[in-house]
Amino acid sequence: MSITLGIDFGTTNSVVVLADATGATRTLRLGSDGVDDGDTCRTLLCLWHEHAAGHTTLRDAIGQSAIEAYLDDPADSRLIMSMKSYLAQSSFRETRLLGRTMTLEALVARFLAALMRAVGHEPATISATVGRPVRFAGDDPDDRLGEARLRASFAEAGFGHVEVALEPEGAGWRFMQRLDAPATVLVGDFGGGTSDFSVMRFDPGSDRPVVALGHAGVGIAGDQFDSRIIDRVVSPLLGRDSTYRVMGGTPLPVPIGWYTSLSRWHLLSLMRRPQTLREIADVARTGSAPQQLHQLTRLIEEQQGHALYRAVAAAKADLSGADRTVLRFEHDDFRIEQEIARRDFEAWIAPDLARLDDAVGRALEAAGLGPSGIDRVFLTGGTSFVPAVRRLFRQRFGEDCIADGGEFVSVAEGLALIGASRR
Repeated sequence: MSITLGIDFGTTNSVVVLADATGATRTLRLGSDGVDDGDTCRTLLCLWHEHAAGHTTLRDAIGQSAIEAYLDDPADSRLIMSMKSYLAQSSFRETRLLGRTMTLEALVARFLAALMRAVGHEPATISATVGRPVRFAGDDPDDRLGEARLRASFAEAGFGHVEVALEPEGAGWRFMQRLDAPATVLVGDFGGGTSDFSVMRFDPGSDRPVVALGHAGVGIAGDQFDSRIIDRVVSPLLGRDSTYRVMGGTPLPVPIGWYTSLSRWHLLSLMRRPQTLREIADVARTGSAPQQLHQLTRLIEEQQGHALYRAVAAAKADLSGADRTVLRFEHDDFRIEQEIARRDFEAWIAPDLARLDDAVGRALEAAGLGPSGIDRVFLTGGTSFVPAVRRLFRQRFGEDCIADGGEFVSVAEGLALIGASRR
């Protein structure tokens, strides 16, 4: 294999890094095929049928191009998000799209093949080191199944050789390039769907430059923080706290499951099933807030989920640098313009922060170390910018221990370095 790549296939974003013969790395930009013009590609896949000369062809687009293709023809295209979130869920094996049955592996493979076209490399010529989370996302995930499906997806996409490494280990390899002396490092890797922590001993220049001491992971990260904002700010405006009646009886709360799906961007598209839309319409007929339920139906039918989640993510990002922000979203006559204070946001995510802190403790316990045994803490991923998250690490390890940098590409860079070291 002549090409060595590190590939960070993420829940929200994906990154590709090339390692050359000298061990130097270079992030492959993704603007060569109309995809995202930058170092990262949104992990989005759009599928649609193209009809020409009596033949029907299934076409695809990824990243920003996927969004544009979908907006061009939302009725006859399908936008697929957060594919990685389903890898370890045994209940999700295949889905029906555009009149054909497709496995999850086939959808991921389609995305990966398009990603390789965007960076200008043929999968068959590539030796890839691919990241996987310590703990896959979802309820009661089967981590072995998740890795097996990940490998199968790359094989179906035609990759010549694939190795799998833990994502925080990839970030750790990248951080090792800064070291000039042995150090014990805790790596915190915050993705869209998972947060992983690894304790590693780095000894640059030795026969064993990296020794993994302990790992822990939890299936929550940036998407979970987004869902808290949706739950507290958006869902009440769409009828979550309203009631309805059955045959004139006692008022009943509207089904909370609709709003659970609303708060998870990869689940909202599943609500477009005719049965679910009929159920919402039936409840609205006797509901105390029928207009709000009609707005919920319109958001689902007109597939405004992605625009809504982008507005929520932007508000969350603003709160990393400001004490308050305004969540703004508008679709036809439905409008949100609500102020959010950082202190309220931190109260909403308090249960998630506790789970993150617990995972850090488990990683230390697995390594047989206390906080004093950690020389440096390296944080990567967009969620590492959230002040309340950084506070967890300052309280355990002190400000002087914490390092960051390359938050969105460090995992892929490290994976490429791992691949180069094994050749």
